[in-house]
Amino acid sequence: MKSVADEAKIDAFLSRGVENIYPSRDFLKAKLMKGEPMTLYLGIDPTGPSLHLGHAIVLKKMREFQDLGHKLILLIGDFTGMIGDPTDKSAARKRQTRDDVLANAKLYKDQASKIIRFSGPNAAEIKYNSKWLAKMPFASVVELAAHFTVQQMLERDMFETRISEAKPIYLHEFLYPMMQGYDSVALDVDGEIGGNDQTFNMLAGRTLMKEMLGKEKFVIAMKLLVDPAGKKMGKTEGNMITLQDAPADMFGKVMSWTDGMIRPGFEILTSVPMNEVEAKEKAGINPRDLKDSLGREIVSFFFGKEEAAAASEGFRKLFQAKEAPEEMQEFKIHEKKKVIDILAESGIVESKSDARRQMEQGGVKVDGSVVFDINAEVSAGAVIQKGKRFFIRIVSS
Repeated sequence: MKSVADEAKIDAFLSRGVENIYPSRDFLKAKLMKGEPMTLYLGIDPTGPSLHLGHAIVLKKMREFQDLGHKLILLIGDFTGMIGDPTDKSAARKRQTRDDVLANAKLYKDQASKIIRFSGPNAAEIKYNSKWLAKMPFASVVELAAHFTVQQMLERDMFETRISEAKPIYLHEFLYPMMQGYDSVALDVDGEIGGNDQTFNMLAGRTLMKEMLGKEKFVIAMKLLVDPAGKKMGKTEGNMITLQDAPADMFGKVMSWTDGMIRPGFEILTSVPMNEVEAKEKAGINPRDLKDSLGREIVSFFFGKEEAAAASEGFRKLFQAKEAPEEMQEFKIHEKKKVIDILAESGIVESKSDARRQMEQGGVKVDGSVVFDINAEVSAGAVIQKGKRFFIRIVSS
C-alpha cells in the first residue's frame, strides 16, 4: 500500500506547528515523497490521568501523518513513567509505582482516540515500554550507557541549573534519556514526534538507532504553547486544558490566555489558515474576539460546533453580562461551614494552604463580595466564587 505523496499536503505537514526536524526537513520530505509507508511514534509517560492540550498538539500532527497513509504507534511509558523524566524539572520527580502509572494510563486510548484513529484501515497501535525495559539485564544497561557521556547529560539546562543551585541530580535521571532512547530501537521505527522540550530525549533515540541498528531516525519537534514568561501550561498555573474537560471549562481556559498566545494557539491547535488570522489581526479585530474564535475552534474540534457556540454564549453571559452560570458545582453542608474548608474539600483548589492564599489575595467571593477572612463561614444558599470561572452553590444535605 502506497502512502500519499501530495507535495502540498507534505509541505503543510512539515511546516505548520513544527519547531525543528532532524536530520533535516529536506531529508524527511524526500522520504515522504517516495510514497512508501513509514512508522512514527509518540511516547507518553503516565504522570496523570488526563492527556492535555500539549499532547493534542502532537496528536494532531500524528493524525496528519496517519491521513497521509503512514503507521502510528502510541507508546505508553509504563516503565519510564516510574523513573520520571527530568526534562525542565528543578528537582527530581516523585517516583511512581506501577499501579500508579497503569491507573493514570487507563483512559489514554479513549482520550487519544478523539484525534487519532485506533480502528479501521491503518489503525494506530498502543504499546508499553515495560515489555522490553523491565526485562533488560544489567549487562545490557551497561552496554546502552556506553553510548553516552556524562558531559552530554550535564549540558542539559535543568542539570546545569541544579548544579549552580547545589541541588541533587540523581543517577536514575541520567539514565532516563537512555531508556527513552532505547524505545526507538525496540520499536524499530522510522521516526519519533514530541514537543520541542523532548528534543534531547528524542535525539538520544536517534543516536542509539544509528549505532545499534545502523538506521537513521527522523525526529519532529513540535512547537509548545507557552505563556509570555515561557512557561508551559500546567496544573500549577491553573491553565492546563485536559482532553477530559467539559466544553465550557475548555473554552473558559482559552479565554484566560494572554493575547500573545492567540496566534500560536491558532497555528498549533487549529486548521484555520494563518493568512486569515493575520488578516484579522491587521484589520484591528479586538483580541477578545480573536480569542473567542480560537476557543470556538478548539472546542469544536473535540465536541462539535453546537457545544462550542453554547460555551461561547455561556462565557459571554458570565463575564460580559456579569451573570452567574445557570449550572454550577454544588456542595452539601449540614450547618454553617468555613469557606476555606469548602474550597479545599470541593477540589477547586489544590489544598487548604492554597485556599488560604487565594482568600488572602482577594481571589474568593461569597455572593459577589470579596472575602479575606479565612475564618468566614457560609450557610446553605450562598454562592462561593474562586477567581473568574469557578463557582460553588452551597446546599443543605
